Amino acid sequence: MNSTKRFVVAIASGKGGTGKTTVATNLTRVVASNGYQVSYLDCDVEEPNGHIFLKPLIEKNLPVSIPVPQVDESKCTVCGKCKDICQYSAIAVLGKTVLTFPNLCHGCGGCMLVCPSGAITEVGREIGCVEEGFADGIRFVQGRLRVGEAMSPPLIRRVKQMLPDEDLAIIDAPPGTSCPVIQSVKGVDFVLLVTEPTPFGLHDLKLAVDMLKELGLGFGVVVNRADVGDKKVFEYCRNAGIDVLLSVPNDRRIAEAYSKGLLVVEAIPEYTSAFTKLFGTLQKRIGDRCAGKDGGENGAPNN
Repeated sequence: MNSTKRFVVAIASGKGGTGKTTVATNLTRVVASNGYQVSYLDCDVEEPNGHIFLKPLIEKNLPVSIPVPQVDESKCTVCGKCKDICQYSAIAVLGKTVLTFPNLCHGCGGCMLVCPSGAITEVGREIGCVEEGFADGIRFVQGRLRVGEAMSPPLIRRVKQMLPDEDLAIIDAPPGTSCPVIQSVKGVDFVLLVTEPTPFGLHDLKLAVDMLKELGLGFGVVVNRADVGDKKVFEYCRNAGIDVLLSVPNDRRIAEAYSKGLLVVEAIPEYTSAFTKLFGTLQKRIGDRCAGKDGGENGAPNN
């Protein structure tokens, strides 16, 4: 991997509980053990838990706010233009009164721009924080959304602003295929989709694959608990030309390590080789995509 360029890998999943954070944290540890500078960014801001396994020492805590409207009634003409432009019902006009609903506001600033009397200004509303620290040489960044907040994409954007200028960064994305996930994976070099061989796993994997194809991102699949359920996930990947880059067995020892907040590669060293091999595959895939050798929808190079 070229040490003068930044490479960003996102670990995502169509559904929760597939083992996404397990893959992300263990891959991060293996990359660091191979002598690379690596950053781990937890963008699952509603429920970040990578810190449980990497155990960082947090050195900075930065509050994150979004701009929300504030109306000066002495200037307001109650024209309703602010209400008309807002797509999220965060501002409303009732009679001669303008009401704002900060929790619905996306901070676009449109209402302030269209206000003809200059009655609207913006004030900051704190939605969470970004924490930064280190864990045995790994640069660690995570976002924490305030309880009750619904606007996670602005916080995710702030976490991604902490991406390094070089070497490798691993993003632990939220589960699903909604706006927070799109914000997390947008602009990355490669995505690992973690799934499980169950009907729900297959259904949500298909949704995630469609999302990544729409975004034009290269990706591969990791199947966790690969020896339970059925083989339909593997059949789907084979028929769709999607590469399964790692299969992790349903090993009780992994569940026990997880329950204790331990990394698999440290609690069960035999898994180190599997994650090291995965890292080597990612190096090649990312290198081939950057060199323009990608000919497949899933980021696999041409033969």
